[in-house]
Amino acid sequence: MVRARQRKTIEIDRGLFLIRYATAEDEVRPPSVAVSADSVGEGNVSFLLHPDHLDAVLWQPGSCLVVRAMAPCRLCVEVTPSHANGSAVATVRIEPISQGRVASMPSPARGRSGSSLGVGDFRLLGHMAGIGDVVVSAKEWLAGPLAPSRIEGISIAWPGKPDDLDIRYSVKTAKPQTFSGRMTEVGSFAGTRGKALAVVGVVLEISGPSAADFRFVAEAIFLGSPVMRMTGERVVLSGPTGREPLVGLRLWPEQTGDAAGPQAATAASEARSPSSRVRVFRSRVKQDQSAAS
Repeated sequence: MVRARQRKTIEIDRGLFLIRYATAEDEVRPPSVAVSADSVGEGNVSFLLHPDHLDAVLWQPGSCLVVRAMAPCRLCVEVTPSHANGSAVATVRIEPISQGRVASMPSPARGRSGSSLGVGDFRLLGHMAGIGDVVVSAKEWLAGPLAPSRIEGISIAWPGKPDDLDIRYSVKTAKPQTFSGRMTEVGSFAGTRGKALAVVGVVLEISGPSAADFRFVAEAIFLGSPVMRMTGERVVLSGPTGREPLVGLRLWPEQTGDAAGPQAATAASEARSPSSRVRVFRSRVKQDQSAAS
């Protein structure tokens, strides 16, 4: 009998990444997880494996390998049941590895001083169906046009956030949940894991003494809809009917007006992302996999 495999594609940036097999639905006979680069970026990707293994395959929860990408590319994650009619439900986490940065003189003063805003440590985490948790930097797509995937929860981390700036956000899921619409703080997770509940709406807010000097820039893709772009101190993202799953999100904060200085002109001149239609083809096997949640 043919085994029902799960296959997902995820974009990664240049850098080092830990691919970790976190959990499996069937812990006794777990599925295997194979990782590979697509044909376009294959020459830019290498895998660091255990000396006893020759292939980039993870055989059980708790196992991991390292990917080195010399340029942005796409990884293919394929989950294969260990036996006929076996489970293909697994959680795979892709985590950036960093050696940090060379210490430098303190640069940006925080608040209304008019100094530049550093967003180098701004991170957006998304829990995606079939993949698990994925972390991207400012202005990088979570899923998105090249690799759409149902997003089931988000979290924002920004260690360098100005002290007098507050950020809150909330999500709405396809089925009503107690947390839907409830605003949460930076560092908290909004959404679900392991419940196969797609996010269908996101609200982002900036407040505090310096709120007038900053805004969010957000680009989102909802299933079957073109890329939408919104900016402001409060951003509300949803599809045409409010029921379409979120399958791509790109987000970053920026300074506005005099506080941004020369950066404001640069931001204003950025071309708007072209519209595109996105379709997600669903596997016939059970969709709450984490290699489907």
